[in-house]
Amino acid sequence: NSMEAAYLVSQRILTSVRQPVLIDEHEIFMTASIGISVCPADGEDVESLIKHASSAKDFSRKQGSNNYQFFSSEMNAQSKERIKMESNLRKALENSEFELHYQPKINSETHKLVGMECLLRWNQPETGSVPPAVFIPAAEELGLIVPIGEWVLHEACQTTSEWVKSGFENLKLSVNVSPKQFNEISLKKSIASAIKSSGLSPQNLVLEITESMLMGDVEHHITLLQHIVDLGVAFSLDDFGTGYSSLSYLKKFPIHELKIDRSFLTNVPEKNEDNSIVKAIISMAHSLGLNLIAEGVENVEQLDFLRQHNCNIIQGFYYSKPLDKAVFTAFLTSYA
Repeated sequence: NSMEAAYLVSQRILTSVRQPVLIDEHEIFMTASIGISVCPADGEDVESLIKHASSAKDFSRKQGSNNYQFFSSEMNAQSKERIKMESNLRKALENSEFELHYQPKINSETHKLVGMECLLRWNQPETGSVPPAVFIPAAEELGLIVPIGEWVLHEACQTTSEWVKSGFENLKLSVNVSPKQFNEISLKKSIASAIKSSGLSPQNLVLEITESMLMGDVEHHITLLQHIVDLGVAFSLDDFGTGYSSLSYLKKFPIHELKIDRSFLTNVPEKNEDNSIVKAIISMAHSLGLNLIAEGVENVEQLDFLRQHNCNIIQGFYYSKPLDKAVFTAFLTSYA
């Protein structure tokens, strides 16, 4: 039948594609993702069949390289949701539906505010608040995270510049950089533009990246980070300990700060394994001369453990949840 024939053809294509291609004495390996739609079950006209095959191809790509997938009605529903999400995200950017919240970072020894991480929030007119865990991965997948991230950077720098000019000179603003932003050749230009237009000193800006973003072309990433560091901006390695945790990264890359992931603090100080991991990260950061921040601190037991082991910069609900601009402005005066 037609489905079996399509399966056999797809297998022959995948087998052929897997064979290395020799170019200038270098072996090049390729992969393929195949989507299949069948007439008349998936459509009776060329346009419908191509559209459904494309949906199946996208689904196949998500399952990993060298794969095939037949179209299903569930994919059609997912495709419609994807189109709706893309439309809503574009409108959100155009209609100023996004806003930034700021979560304080406190020195637990002095009880002074030393900085804040800006976090993106979306209040969608039709559905209300959309969780970041829903719309940020969607924006990443759709490629919209780049213009959204650029807006975040400019808006956060402008707001922080206002706070600095009002007397809080030493505030450190932390902004998350997504993998797609990180791989954009325009990232340095965007950062320089945000700094210049806001009047914020680059020494007040910290960019948070993850370990996984440093994988791949190491030399290229070292060069990219160094060019941005040359602007005066610092880098923080977020979620440290949950990914590759390669010590060679800390040696090779111009990283200034580590963030202990909240997952290690959930069972501190009750769980000895987590205690040991946190103590090891703290000791390593100090020995390398890196700044250190613990995120996700929620209770006094966690706080006391961290202070006992000389990790004093704290971010988490123990001090404050993320706050909108107006509330954070009031918070500034309490912890100045």
